[in-house]
Amino acid sequence: MVIIGMKNVSSLLSTRFNKHKILKTYQEHLSLFLNHLAQTKYGEKPKELYEPIEYMMQLGGKRLRPILCLMGYELFDSKTENALPAALAIEVFHNFTLVHDDIMDNAPLRRGKVTVYQKWNMPVAILVGDLMMIKAVDFIRESPSKQINEMLTVFLATAREVCEGQQLDMNFETQAQVCLDDYIEMITLKTAVLIGASLKIGALAADASIADANHLYEFGKNIGIAFQIQDDLLDCFGNDSNTGKQVGGDIAANKKTLLYIELLSSVHKDDRTLIETLSSEQNMEIKIQETLKLYKKYQIKAFAEHQKQQYLDKAMLHLNSLTVKPEMLEVLRETALGLMERIA
Repeated sequence: MVIIGMKNVSSLLSTRFNKHKILKTYQEHLSLFLNHLAQTKYGEKPKELYEPIEYMMQLGGKRLRPILCLMGYELFDSKTENALPAALAIEVFHNFTLVHDDIMDNAPLRRGKVTVYQKWNMPVAILVGDLMMIKAVDFIRESPSKQINEMLTVFLATAREVCEGQQLDMNFETQAQVCLDDYIEMITLKTAVLIGASLKIGALAADASIADANHLYEFGKNIGIAFQIQDDLLDCFGNDSNTGKQVGGDIAANKKTLLYIELLSSVHKDDRTLIETLSSEQNMEIKIQETLKLYKKYQIKAFAEHQKQQYLDKAMLHLNSLTVKPEMLEVLRETALGLMERIA
């Protein structure tokens, strides 16, 4: 790989970015996307098929993935509105996965509202999810970019990987043991690849180089892994008044998180017997508190924090490898670090 000196990089970029306005904030990107979302029509007839899509797309959420797509675009081109079709495609796809997840999880609520399959019925929800996937591909194709084929390749590969990650997660529910590498693979596929793809597709929509697009993908993927590890940590060590979740919910549900997997690989014989007893403990307060004591005894929190930091460090290495002016990376860097500090 040819490495270009920073002086030459600045020269290459000066023409492209000397008219570039100050980068938009997260909130400005969000406003731009929400305005586009409000004007989007998915179809009319039969209304029983399209009304649930409108309903699902208006349920809210942080809209993180489409915002990252817009940010990835804006690093290379100031006309951010050109990335809106791609950003919409990513959000429609993400919501498609949620429609089907709610069916698999028998979930009655999504973001405080009745889930699609509960509000309509299961056959409708399955069909709605299928159509949302098709619409997502259509939106990608609307992007005014020379790299549509590359964008579609990334999108379809990511869609396949998300499905693989979901299946691995379901497999873990019945597997007696899960190793750390298998867990990292699962969260990478289920969560992290879509974050990476959001940034990469945004960059490709702006006709960025493949090298820069790949660095953004790796940045987003590693941030996504770190984010999931942080989520595992918050479940056990967060403040339930801040997170809005029961502390120890993963422990109560016998979820094989990074913390639990490391505990199993660290304990001596007597404590392994205790863990086996706790797995079937019906008193959730005892189950959670005793497991947390074991986490403390074997320094599981410190291990998870170290793992998280390793993935954050990898992410920042890729971010700093982009051939754009360093000051242009600050909004994206702050957004990523803000994810690590999230409390809900």
